[in-house]
Amino acid sequence: MRRRILAFAAGALLIAGPALAAEGGGKDKGKDKEPTQYVDLQPVGLPDVLNGRLINYIFVSIRIQLTPNANVSKVRTKEPYFRDALVKLGHRTPFTNPKSYMTLDMPRLKSVFGQEASAIAGPGNVQSIDVMAETPQKTSGLPHPDGGKTTTIQP
Repeated sequence: MRRRILAFAAGALLIAGPALAAEGGGKDKGKDKEPTQYVDLQPVGLPDVLNGRLINYIFVSIRIQLTPNANVSKVRTKEPYFRDALVKLGHRTPFTNPKSYMTLDMPRLKSVFGQEASAIAGPGNVQSIDVMAETPQKTSGLPHPDGGKTTTIQP
């Protein structure tokens, strides 16, 4: 049984080898593009608040893009601090989107959290903030953004 598994794995590597080598490209490709450095945060639930009342939680996955000269391993050890700062910001002044209660105000979140992430990572280490996923906890029974009755919103 082991021999079959090893033979299969070896065959897969032989088949995939040329494809992986082609993906790597020539030496010229690596010179014009810097390797991407980033820190991915564990998903965080941020409150969606309307008139002081919690109406939903939005779970976000965030990637902090680092500058090429950042020490990635050092900054990645600060991932819990990034998440803590994000949770504190989200509860202090919620990032509620006035047009949809199933999403957050992303431009404001990126701006405010970008400043906080720069303070945690150190000056000149954070390039940008990317939101990789945004998932609402509730998708039905939410108030209508224009003040109408509650509606069932399909994801």
